[in-house]
Amino acid sequence: MSSDVIIRCEGIGKAFQLYAHRNDQLKQILFGRWKRFYHQHWALRDISFEIRRGEKLGIIGRNGAGKTTLLQIVCGITEPSYGKVTVTGSIAPILALGAGFDLELTGRENAMIGGAILGLRRKVIEQRLPSIAAFADIGEFFFQPLRMYSSGMAARLAFAICAHADADIMIVDEALSVGDGAFAEKCDAFIQDFAKHGTILIVSHDLVTLENLCDRVLWIEDGCVHKIGAPAEVLDAYAATVQTKPLTAKPMATRVAARAR
Repeated sequence: MSSDVIIRCEGIGKAFQLYAHRNDQLKQILFGRWKRFYHQHWALRDISFEIRRGEKLGIIGRNGAGKTTLLQIVCGITEPSYGKVTVTGSIAPILALGAGFDLELTGRENAMIGGAILGLRRKVIEQRLPSIAAFADIGEFFFQPLRMYSSGMAARLAFAICAHADADIMIVDEALSVGDGAFAEKCDAFIQDFAKHGTILIVSHDLVTLENLCDRVLWIEDGCVHKIGAPAEVLDAYAATVQTKPLTAKPMATRVAARAR
């Protein structure tokens, strides 16, 4: 692997088992040796690409195209059904950290655990707690159990923790980019600053952000690589396709549209 390549995906495929009836999963466990009781859904097929150190790669595609599944595989949250992923360096997975919070622990306690998961020593985490709390900007809720948080507050905390990790790679899923305009601008500013020295893999429906931030864009269609290349070229082709073809699901509102409302 070249020393410049920090992420390499080689022929990645991912299939999920879908069960039509509640007891089919139990049947699969008991009798799966003789009969299959599930439908196999392929979320990804033969995905291959490389990201070099310091590069910013955007990922676009319709809802259900497999974008988040790909990020989860790169982060190590789920294993591919076939293929190989090689990552060199530490990852700050904004898409994943919030999902692993303990609802009975406070925001401060979850920040301690999240920082440790991201490789920070306890002393370093404690030193950064005031800054994490200020970045999240959730007030006294920082000292309250996570079960009292809204989804937006939990996402703020997750982003704040990742923003204070000493990571080489930042992986961002727009699904967690929630909050008011001021917080969104704070996140944007952090990502822009991180982009000056770090590697970024980002899923977004905001085509303007991707064109301004990314060196290349990967377009996934029906779980396969449809196109990868310069942002302007790929985004123009994608926008033209989205305008001429009906979407199979309601698209996620872009951050710009959210602010406009």
